[in-house]
Amino acid sequence: MLVKDKNPLEENQNNSRHQLHLFLAFFRVGILGYGGGPGSIPLIHKEVVDKYKWVNDEEFGDILALGNTLPGPIATKLAGYIGHRVSGVLGMLNAIFATILPTIILMIVLLMSLSSIRDFDWVQGMTAAVIPVVGVMLAVLTWQFFEKAGKGMGWKQTIIMSAIVLILLQFTGVHPGIVIAALILMALFKRDSSRSREGEQT
Repeated sequence: MLVKDKNPLEENQNNSRHQLHLFLAFFRVGILGYGGGPGSIPLIHKEVVDKYKWVNDEEFGDILALGNTLPGPIATKLAGYIGHRVSGVLGMLNAIFATILPTIILMIVLLMSLSSIRDFDWVQGMTAAVIPVVGVMLAVLTWQFFEKAGKGMGWKQTIIMSAIVLILLQFTGVHPGIVIAALILMALFKRDSSRSREGEQT
């Protein structure tokens, strides 16, 4: 049975399309992600899960959790990983560049003109108006993750774990990365324990 070789022209067109989509997706994230990482995460979710379907909800949650345990801005970490997953090293560089390009341009423009416009009421009003929008976007994404966790490991365990994490983050000042790393280790240990018990029973 002969295997039909892939058409190089078609493969190049697909790769070019992926690069264009990666650039557009993360450029939109970069230009609309007011508030840094918290404002960018829902936008990245919209692009990579809902629009282009490069990853699903579960994979996005795993990538976000692991990304938060590493140093550096979350938007560029997500862009780099997803870009590499979609189109290799070139896709990674493309996605990271698209994420930071709008910020570079806007920072140069704003810093050059900030001294002359920062006292205007409309500038202060624009900044204040962005805050509730980012809050609502984060609330929607939080509920989606909370609902997913409730269905996956049960609502009782989800509520208890959420309360413990809230206390650790809000009242004891533990770094989020430490909490996430500890939860990942607990999950891995629990999985290994379950497998060893299954092996003993068989």
